[in-house]
Amino acid sequence: MAVYTERTIQSNYWKEHSVEPSVEAMMLDSQASKLDLEERPEILGLLPPFKGKNVVELGAGIGRFTGELAKTAGHVVAMDFMENLIKKNEDTHGHCGNIDFKCADVTSPDLDIPDSSTDLVFSNWLLMYLSDEEVATLTERIMKWLRPGGYIFFRESCFHQSGDHKRKNNPTHYRQPSDYTKIFEQTHVEEADGSFYEFELVGCKCVGTYVRNKRNQNQVCWLWKKVPSDGPAAKSFQKFLDTQQYTATGILRYERIFGEGFVSTGGMETTKEFVNMLDLKAGQRVLDVGCGIGGGDFYMAEEFDAEVVGIDLSVNMISFALERSIGRKCAIEFEVGDCTKINYPDASFDVIYSRDTILHIQDKPALFSRFYKWLKPGGRVLITDYCRAAKTPSEQFAAYIQQRGYDLHSVQTYGQMLQGAGFIDVVAEDRTDQFVEVLKRELEVTEKARDKFISDFSEDDYNYIVSGWESKLKRCSADEQKWGLFVAHKPL
Repeated sequence: MAVYTERTIQSNYWKEHSVEPSVEAMMLDSQASKLDLEERPEILGLLPPFKGKNVVELGAGIGRFTGELAKTAGHVVAMDFMENLIKKNEDTHGHCGNIDFKCADVTSPDLDIPDSSTDLVFSNWLLMYLSDEEVATLTERIMKWLRPGGYIFFRESCFHQSGDHKRKNNPTHYRQPSDYTKIFEQTHVEEADGSFYEFELVGCKCVGTYVRNKRNQNQVCWLWKKVPSDGPAAKSFQKFLDTQQYTATGILRYERIFGEGFVSTGGMETTKEFVNMLDLKAGQRVLDVGCGIGGGDFYMAEEFDAEVVGIDLSVNMISFALERSIGRKCAIEFEVGDCTKINYPDASFDVIYSRDTILHIQDKPALFSRFYKWLKPGGRVLITDYCRAAKTPSEQFAAYIQQRGYDLHSVQTYGQMLQGAGFIDVVAEDRTDQFVEVLKRELEVTEKARDKFISDFSEDDYNYIVSGWESKLKRCSADEQKWGLFVAHKPL
């Protein structure tokens, strides 16, 4: 009886689908030509600078990206395990003098890529054709191939297939985005000198071409950088969020309080109130900073036909948002991103929206200046955020702010910072009374459902939520913690 290994299954699959190598065969989609023209520049635009650098392209296929990479790179190694595909790639791009074409399986231990020889590893639709163990092993090898400061970019189909070609069988592994993120986060390499390196997440986002053309958020790409590490136990702020405050259980726990799709004060109730202040029109572009698990974004996209870009620093949040987007067919791009580092072209958005997120940002004036540049003339910004009273905080409240790493200001000062960035018609409202009423309702609902909450989570989770909400109410009643609503415009 024949034993079919993972590689045999994948090899047979691609032999079937690459009899006549073409863009349609590679993308397995009837719209392949149109999608290819739109997505290639998008994907290439997400890569770090690689002019004159060494690039390794894994799963190069017929060379949709090979020729483009070769135009800029100093040297490209284009690799694929299907001989007919790499042969067509060579026939098309062999005139380039800086490409080596290799028919090789990335899982083979005999790949002759020297350690610390590569500046960029590029992969488009490859890891989903490997087993979990093969992905983990390849990730470690890529870490070794890369020079310190080098990058790995990869793109995969998650959750489900996108192409509409019928397939007799489909051995593709449609993983969740968090599965890939976990593997790369856990990869550490110790060099000969005893130094450690890890992958630092630079970005993770939907491929916009598929969102615009198919209302499909399952095409996800990542960019990671090889950086020095203090060792496997070291944690960045991003990792802290995902392993402490916003674990998967923690997010679901918060969602139980705020309502389905939300992890911010008042859930759908306050979202409707504040979004309705924006006078959104169909086709307007919205940037949601700190989008959480996407409830507000789905509301804006589905109710107003807005085109929304939701960014959040938490990988877990974005993973939930992507999963919740399955089947909704709305124009939302979700992205893991740091709003203090990410760059968008000037005048990209009609609205910037942020709910209870900017309290984490230390340099708010600099962030508001970025918002100003990203907005179109006449664009609007709407923010809710934790604030504090103008008086000197008590030792207890100051300790809480420091422990959380918050940067809190009075409502008035917050508004002045928006004015300082150039915004006009700035409205800075103290909404603490509304905050208190919402907290009381959320606490009452939670206490009434105590047994169900404990059954679904734990008694510790229940006590954490209840004590947290009671502490917020106490700080508000002591006139220390505040909640602000801020609305402003960029001049025409």
